[in-house]
Parts: sequence; structure tokens; C-alpha cells
Amino acid sequence: MSDRLPLITILGPTATGKTAIAAGLAHVIDAEIISADSRQVYRRMDLGTGKDLDDYQINGKSIPYHLIDVVEPGYKYNVFEYQQDFLKVYAEINSRSNRTILCGGSGMYIESVLDGYKMTAVPVNERLRSELADYTDAQLEQRLRSLEKLHNNADFETRQRTIRAIEIAEYQQNNAKLMSDFPKIDSVIIGLRAEREIVCQRIYYRLKQRLRNGMIDEVQALLDSGIQPDDLIYYGLEYKFITQYLQGEFSYNYMVEHLNIAIRQFAKRQMTWFRRMERNGFKINWIDAELPMEEKMQIALKIIEQNDNK
Repeated sequence: MSDRLPLITILGPTATGKTAIAAGLAHVIDAEIISADSRQVYRRMDLGTGKDLDDYQINGKSIPYHLIDVVEPGYKYNVFEYQQDFLKVYAEINSRSNRTILCGGSGMYIESVLDGYKMTAVPVNERLRSELADYTDAQLEQRLRSLEKLHNNADFETRQRTIRAIEIAEYQQNNAKLMSDFPKIDSVIIGLRAEREIVCQRIYYRLKQRLRNGMIDEVQALLDSGIQPDDLIYYGLEYKFITQYLQGEFSYNYMVEHLNIAIRQFAKRQMTWFRRMERNGFKINWIDAELPMEEKMQIALKIIEQNDNK
């Protein structure tokens, strides 16, 4: 893959406008977009995952996108599957001689591609799950932190996710020889960021907008289709809090307030992940998310051009 122009990666915390700028760049340079979002892979989970599919329509042209709407809700998609799906789609895009833009905020998905994590499919360990059932949330978090330095931003959002993360980490620790190599992929990385206060304002505005647009109805429809509440709670954030609200665990106002706080905390964890990537040697070219779109596009195109000419 080294004979191709480098991959373009657009990353940043939630609510910074990654999809819009990625689609704009794709329109200009004739590229296709691969999503790096751990929840946008699920069908019928649209508002809660912020798919913003309208952003992929520019001047009457549809921007090709991939790894969105690929599995059914209730399924536990994972990083190993993402790596395999990414490689398949990336090869297909290269075969069309198009440029590829990787866009998202799931730090582990992005880094699994850019840093070439060695991964493998991890089976369920019922003995371990039985052992962990009596752990407190704090004990689960401590055990996961003791096993690995890298973990998904959302691994601590629900007990199910933390237990699964421990299961994966322990399996990988004990089966290192089974880990599959991932090819080296060069990428220019562009990050979008804003002052924390601005991000918090954007998060709250977007949350209220999505609630008005029917996000609660979306979650209710998933439950009505037979998806189990625990499976939706597993996905965290919007699906966790709205499911709990629909089950009568707390009031609407409580749900909105605490969901807003949870999303803000998630955005903070995303930035922590990206800063760690920088400390580990990844060069992220940051752009102010508050700049006008035209200016952000000009800066991004200049960064891409300079990198291509190296």
C-alpha cells in the first residue's frame, strides 16, 4: 500500500464537525470516506450515533462512505472486525484509484489502523464472566487498567463493556502468538478541536436538536423491534440513558441533564486519547473547529498538499 498517496485521517472529539469537513474534502479531491466510529456501524441507530448522512450530499453529488450501517443492533462489533473490514474497503477504494479519508472520533478504531494493532477474534469466556459478576464497577475498572494501557474510550461506560474489555485483554495477553499482523499504512492526520466551553455548548445544542428530531422515538423503535434493553445500554451514552428513561428509571429532565454530562465527559476522554497519540509520535495537524468552513477547507487542503509533496 506504500505506492499509494497517504491515507487522510480526520479526527477530533464529538461535535466538532468532522463529517462535514471530511465530506467537503472528499468532494474536492475525489475521495471516499471510511467511518471510524464504533457505533455508526449499526443500522437504525442514526440520531444517537450522529451519522449526519445529509453531510455526504454536496452540490447534488453523493460522497461515497463506508463502514456505516454494516451490522444489526444487538451485535457486539469489535476492533478486530473493524480492522478486517477497513482493509477490505481500503483495498476496494485503491482499486478504483480514489483517495481514502478515514473519519471519526473512536480513538481505538483510528489507532488500530494507523498503529497496526495486532488483533484476533476473542471468544466468550464464561468462567471469567462468572468470576467478574461479583466485582464492583470500581474493581472492574481497576482490573482492566492493570491489564492494558490501551482501551476504548467507552469501555468504562457500562459493566458489560468493561467485562468484555477485560475478556479481550486477558485473551490477548495469554495468546500473543495468535495475534495477526496489520500492514503499515501511512497517513496525514488532521484534527479538529475547539475550546472546551465551545465543545460543551455544541454538545448541548446538538443533544437538544436530536431530541427534537426524534431520538427517543428511535430508541423506542429499536426496543419495539426486539432489541433487548441491556444490548442498547451496552452501547452507552444516548442509548444507555434513553433506554433507562424509557424503562422508567428516571425522569426526562434527569436523563437530559446526565446524558449531557456523560457526552461532555466522553469528549474529554477523546481528547485525552488523541493527546496520548501525539505523545506516542503521531503528528496531528490541528485546525480550529470554530473557523468558517471555507477557511478550514483551505488549511486542510494545504496540509494534505504539503504532506503529499514530501
